[in-house]
Amino acid sequence: MGKEKKYQRTKVRFSIRTKIVMLSILIALPFVIFNLYLLSSMANYSRAYDDIVSNMTIANNYNLNFKEEMDESLYKLVVGYVTFDTIATDETLKDPYELIGGLRSEFGKLVKITTEPESRMWLESLLRNIDTLEKRVRDIEKSVREGDNYNKNIRELDDNIYILTELIQDDIQYYIYYQTNGMDVLNQNLNRQVDEFIVLWSLIVGSCVCVALLIAIFLVHGVLRPVERLYHVTEQLAEGNFDVRAKVYSGDEIAVLANSFNNMADNMQLLIDKAKEDERKMRQADLRLLQEQINPHFLYNTLDTIVWLIESNETEQAVEMVVTLSSFFRLVLSKGKEQISIREEEKHITSYLEIQKMRYHDIMEYDVQIDKVLYDYQILKLTLQPLVENALYHGIKYKRAKGYIHISGEKEDNLIRLTVRDNGVGMDENELEEIREEIERPCQETEKGFGLANVNERIHMYFGYQYGMTIDSKKGWGTIVEITIPAIKIQSAEKAE
Repeated sequence: MGKEKKYQRTKVRFSIRTKIVMLSILIALPFVIFNLYLLSSMANYSRAYDDIVSNMTIANNYNLNFKEEMDESLYKLVVGYVTFDTIATDETLKDPYELIGGLRSEFGKLVKITTEPESRMWLESLLRNIDTLEKRVRDIEKSVREGDNYNKNIRELDDNIYILTELIQDDIQYYIYYQTNGMDVLNQNLNRQVDEFIVLWSLIVGSCVCVALLIAIFLVHGVLRPVERLYHVTEQLAEGNFDVRAKVYSGDEIAVLANSFNNMADNMQLLIDKAKEDERKMRQADLRLLQEQINPHFLYNTLDTIVWLIESNETEQAVEMVVTLSSFFRLVLSKGKEQISIREEEKHITSYLEIQKMRYHDIMEYDVQIDKVLYDYQILKLTLQPLVENALYHGIKYKRAKGYIHISGEKEDNLIRLTVRDNGVGMDENELEEIREEIERPCQETEKGFGLANVNERIHMYFGYQYGMTIDSKKGWGTIVEITIPAIKIQSAEKAE
């Protein structure tokens, strides 16, 4: 990337602060006296209105929630879903005594500050109904603790509790109704004051229209236009256009800001390119590390098999296994690439299965049926081998009869699904859930299922968390492991890389 261009520092000739002070003086002076009058006339209305709104807010909260929460809590206490001792720990229910206490406290305060007769009457009725409701709740608590008849408690709910909560809700609604009427009176007073305000305001506006128009034009051209220009270029920059530059010549702080923006745009592309390169190198290093953790694991098992063949004087099979192992690792190297074609991955897994069949020929059969349409699509190297190894060592090996491993692959729209199926010992529900949790953890933290977790983590790292591995199993029937990756042709992947 070329050397970034540096813009000369712009000097502030006529600052925005100076512009705003001058405009404020010209605009504010005619309105100061009028605003004082307006504020004094509105102060009383505002205080009265705020009191009513505050009271109605409290009432509305209880009007919406109290009956439903009280009825639900008492019903679940009666049917034994919770007890009076444990209801406080249930996040979905409310303690009836806490609900009653909160309602009595809030509306007790409203009684003290309410002067309107009708509203006060309904508040006093509400407090009497709260006292009665508390007595009925205590009756139910006593009955439940003594283990009395369930039907009796249900009748108590229907005949007393539900009726009382309905009455309380009605009291709240009537209170809200009369408070609303009080707001109408305040609104009438306000309308009268507004009429007076309009007359005075018309006189002031008529004398200030010309001055205001001139001020507005100056304001738009002197302040808003440069800001608008800067806004548009920053929007283009946010969309990825790093060639855009701000052209502002207002001689104020906006011009200085535009100059700084231009310098920032010059440097931003360089920083973004560097960050992308660092991220790409880090991801490649992580992928390579994860892949290299699989190779020793497989190599140890294979060398152990070769030693076993030699000790059993089966030298021809040992030599054949060494040759197959050599071929396998030539494919694994893949010239240092992390992504290979599915055709190559099929060769890898076939070599691996041939190596394992030399040792487990009496207990293992396998079949590879990957649709040839997939051959030119990419896959992370060493994706299938850990799955097959898991099927062999944890499924087939513990089966008391010959086992079968089936590997298949097919394309569905923009997805590729690869499946490794075995008819081994399988897993029960607890084992299956445990292995599902393990493969979702970083492979370095897994206690078992390292190979599966390794594959799943690499897929997440390279393709995203919407792709990965699923496992299904049934005790005595076997296990199915499915890999889902995006359908990306190997040529497209190489170009993107």
